[in-house]
Amino acid sequence: MKITVVGTGYVGLVSGTCLAEVGNDVLCLDLDPGKIKILNDGGIPIYEPGLREMVQRNRKAGRLAFTTDVEQAVAFGTVQFIAVGTPPAEDGSADLRYVLAAARNIGRHMRDYRIVVDKSTVPVGTADKVRAAIAEELKKRGAEVAFSVVSNPEFLKEGAAVEDFMRPDRIVVGSDDERATIVMRNLYAPFQRNHERVIAMDVRSAELTKYAANAMLATRISFMNELANLAERLGADIEQVRRGIGADPRIGYHFLYPGVGYGGSCFPKDVQALMRTAGEAGMNLLILDAVEQANALQKQVLARKIVKRFGADLKGLNFALWGLAFKPNTDDMREAPSRVLVGELLARGASVTAYDPVAMDEARHLYQAESRVRFAESPMAALEGADALAIVTEWKEFRSPDFQRLKQLLRTPAIFDGRNLYDPAEVRRNGLEYYPVGRL
Repeated sequence: MKITVVGTGYVGLVSGTCLAEVGNDVLCLDLDPGKIKILNDGGIPIYEPGLREMVQRNRKAGRLAFTTDVEQAVAFGTVQFIAVGTPPAEDGSADLRYVLAAARNIGRHMRDYRIVVDKSTVPVGTADKVRAAIAEELKKRGAEVAFSVVSNPEFLKEGAAVEDFMRPDRIVVGSDDERATIVMRNLYAPFQRNHERVIAMDVRSAELTKYAANAMLATRISFMNELANLAERLGADIEQVRRGIGADPRIGYHFLYPGVGYGGSCFPKDVQALMRTAGEAGMNLLILDAVEQANALQKQVLARKIVKRFGADLKGLNFALWGLAFKPNTDDMREAPSRVLVGELLARGASVTAYDPVAMDEARHLYQAESRVRFAESPMAALEGADALAIVTEWKEFRSPDFQRLKQLLRTPAIFDGRNLYDPAEVRRNGLEYYPVGRL
């Protein structure tokens, strides 16, 4: 099958490459010539484990190509995936300018039947707007060309996106057109050889499904963070509580880990967008309002612990920071808790020496004007001259450090652990102060 993918970000590049991997011919369009040059030169503009090798393999096989030519892209694929960004607008709603621009481009250039697939995370009703935009362009041309609009939301986790696409737990297809539904089922057949994973539904339900899924996960995170804070006050251990409630199959263990709050490109904007959508429909989503408030407060949890230990005035102190990305296996620092912590430490007069396995370039860009933010080449190097250590991202290489070495390097042998990586008793046996989240 010939497929066009509009957008070469996380969603577009992963989707296009994985579709090529199973034998489809895929052309990826991006209006940023810099991105296309990187891809045509054998690189990728994002960090995602396993993706670079897959891109290179499918380019070499001739199944995957990249272009900035809109007309060529529209002419290429019967299925046109729109996988462009939907950043939050000032009012919290999803900004659909890129989605609708892509739709209009398809309408301007299509010559025969096209299935236009909304892969981007979009509010309920976006398919109607996409359909209208395409129809308007066709009318301007005086052309009558059949097309269908489908909602096919992505459920990809940054850091595991390739695996999620190749082995999906579900494939949501929202369509009001049986012809388009059949094509989408055929397209996804190679990804569900074991058992049927396509969940077909109407378009609006599919659009809501993506927001509902992310909002539910965000809710679990904020709920556990609030419980962790309560556990600290009550003298309970949130890890024991997590095990106790997670054993209930109705609850399960997923997304029950307390920490420093959620960040990234999805949860924050999707929760806000869903709340905005509800407001436009005359509803106030009280639970999600609380989820967002709780998350904003939780991003301050390590700063609060540091202030409690060292005082409000942190002038002259230097803090080592392990982890900058909002989660492991990505270089994404959008809405990352690390940025809140760094901002709070700087505001109180401290300096920071940070290390992250893959997010250093992004961090250097973000803090290029801030002389008090320095970067180390290794976790241990970050500790040299540091007064204490704060852990923000749960990278695997942080899981089993030499505690005695940590104690020697830190001026104050204190660890502020925002991810509860260690057994508190073990850390303290090594002579270190240990400040986890919700643990004794």
